[in-house]
Amino acid sequence: MNVVAKPVPIFTALSFGLAWLFALPLWFTGGLTNPFFTVFALAMMFTPAIAALIVVFFVEKHPDARSRRAALGLGSVRPVGRFLRYLALALVIPPALILAALVVGALVGVYPADFVNFSGFEAMLDSQLEALGQAPLPIPIGLLVAAQFLNVAIGALINTIPALGEELGWRGWLLPKLLPLGIVPVILISGVMWGLWHAPLILLGYNYPGAPGWLALTAMVGMTIVVGGVFSWLRIRSASVWPAALAHGSFNAAAGFSLIFIMVGESFDPLQASILGWTGWLVPLVLVIVLLATGQFRPASPQPVVTRNESAPVAGSE
Repeated sequence: MNVVAKPVPIFTALSFGLAWLFALPLWFTGGLTNPFFTVFALAMMFTPAIAALIVVFFVEKHPDARSRRAALGLGSVRPVGRFLRYLALALVIPPALILAALVVGALVGVYPADFVNFSGFEAMLDSQLEALGQAPLPIPIGLLVAAQFLNVAIGALINTIPALGEELGWRGWLLPKLLPLGIVPVILISGVMWGLWHAPLILLGYNYPGAPGWLALTAMVGMTIVVGGVFSWLRIRSASVWPAALAHGSFNAAAGFSLIFIMVGESFDPLQASILGWTGWLVPLVLVIVLLATGQFRPASPQPVVTRNESAPVAGSE
């Protein structure tokens, strides 16, 4: 625990302090309506990575590039088959969880869904085209909905770089540091930290507009705990931060699904519905519990080191 005692508080202070510093201009220049909001939000996403890099270089003082990469989860991706498998899961699982959240919300009655005619999405597109002085697109709405899944895949790849700004800190560096505490405490602690780190934006009304700040931040923490548990599983099983970063990018790319499947003329409370609300946490929570119960959070077996006089072993199970 002595290893954790010094670097973790320094990382926490840096990541939280820099997040507030980067977001502070929004508090004095229009908040979410600031025309450069996206720029400030993207800059904030890199603060956990900056904090992790400072700790690795100047607090832990790793002696070489290889040990620094390993400390950040950027080491070897071998065996390649395992790495690619978890990359594929990282691309697919977050959109699936977001869709499942909408289905659960619809079943509970807090999300007014239209999974057949996509009336809300069609009305939104028509409104946007009308504002541009254009006629509605002569394309079946179902085809346009299907195209959104391709957009999510493309968006996931693009979003991976800013997502790495967060994941390099939370899952890349911090998660292995906390692992001696046990996997459940790791999921809870890192999830709470990840959620509270969003405070500079959440308290401005981001994600939960109109909700009291304390309630919005509590809801954000609930979401980051369960979703962070899934990202943690990808990080641990792949022995790399990249699947967690891709999952984060895929998650952000699919966030707009709640607008695609909503009933025309309806709205929903993000505290109740979508992946942001309590009904959206149920499926990822069940997934994390199943993964825990089946031992899927055990670290992946390290890749054997082959010396010059040895032959490479036959590939086996993880």
